[in-house]
Amino acid sequence: MSGFVIFGLYQGSKNTSPKDYFLGNKSLPWVVAMFSIVATETSVLTFISVPGLAYRGDWTFLQLSFGYIIGRCFVSFFLLPKYFSSGVTSIYQIIGNRFGANIQKVSSLIFLITRVLADGIRFLATAVIVQVITGWTLTDSVILIGAITLVYVVSGGLKTIVWIDSIQFFLYLLGGCITIIFIINNAEDSFSNIWSGLVTSNKTQIFNFSGSLYRDPYIFINALIGGIFLSFSSHGVDYMMVQRVLSVKNLKSGQKAMIGSGIFVLIQFGIFLFAGAMIYYFFNGVQINKDREFSTFIVEYLPVGLKGFLLAGILSAAMSTLSSSINALASSTLIDLLRVESSLLMSRLISVFWAFVLIVIALVFDESDSAIVIIGLQIASFTYGGLLGLFLLSKMEKEFKSASLMIGLISSFLIVFYLKHLGIAWTWFIMISVIVNFILTNLAEKFLKILR
Repeated sequence: MSGFVIFGLYQGSKNTSPKDYFLGNKSLPWVVAMFSIVATETSVLTFISVPGLAYRGDWTFLQLSFGYIIGRCFVSFFLLPKYFSSGVTSIYQIIGNRFGANIQKVSSLIFLITRVLADGIRFLATAVIVQVITGWTLTDSVILIGAITLVYVVSGGLKTIVWIDSIQFFLYLLGGCITIIFIINNAEDSFSNIWSGLVTSNKTQIFNFSGSLYRDPYIFINALIGGIFLSFSSHGVDYMMVQRVLSVKNLKSGQKAMIGSGIFVLIQFGIFLFAGAMIYYFFNGVQINKDREFSTFIVEYLPVGLKGFLLAGILSAAMSTLSSSINALASSTLIDLLRVESSLLMSRLISVFWAFVLIVIALVFDESDSAIVIIGLQIASFTYGGLLGLFLLSKMEKEFKSASLMIGLISSFLIVFYLKHLGIAWTWFIMISVIVNFILTNLAEKFLKILR
């Protein structure tokens, strides 16, 4: 952990402008940006919650990742060319240039709210596993991680964050592999017998074609559509994700980073689902508290050296993800919400503010009956559709009044609440909210013209 702080302090001495601080002077290798995207979007949630999904069920969660790859292709060829050709620092400047400053501020505000809530969940996820492994309280875990992160993110900026992201990605991916290898080496049965038992118990099922089309998020068509639209929106209109792509030299590099990240998400989901299934075998299917399966295995069965290594991977993952959020929140606040010419000092002060906000949010969050990773995805599903709808509308040649855009945007949020009330699978939320936003904005525009 100290190495990350030292690297941040060293890198901080090289930052001379907000462009360095928020975009790494657009000099980052696309491979590093790619790994940073993967680390930022999954990190600790993958570490603790995805193995739990496999432990309690099967591998149908993996179906989402096939949609992720398709969604990132849409981002790469439909949205990224505009971002790079416009030369923007924040993607919400695209909205401002097209629809005016007020709608840009609204877009930024939606992003800020989404990120704070979603990353509060990520923070909680980290505290959960640290609590189990170390015996610390959730409060102590949150404060410690937040304080260490605050030091290097405020000093180092995006370049520090992205490089650390890449390192921690391999740390926690290695953690999943170590778990699998450890169980195989210490099992009484041969691997072929273990695998046969998992298959017989349906623990390795990936594709699911049965269930309710409207209520089951993990039948294939629902998961595929949900994955496409979730990835299209999260990696196309969530500034924290797009920020990494904008830090590379050109569009081609950005496209490679974006599409490549989808492939690596598939790989890492596969590894951690496999780890969860192996833990299920190791524990003989004994019921364990939700999202505690992996951490319980680490605490009770791994030797001290491996336990320390995995804890280091967890902490570094958490800090890198948190730092990514802080930097993106600060950038959007200054560029989109306040619309001011910022200095390096102001950029850092706003970063400190958001760091404290995220710490507070994490402290007031509580666990629910759902898996933590699912909660995180559901939060995003409430807002991403509205944002994606705005960006799609911006590509139309016709003009829209701010009132029409707000009607469409608010309607897209309300429909998600209604869908959730009806019990519709969350994987449909984004697609439906995009459609509602697009249709009602156009209808509102026609109606307002008639009134005029």
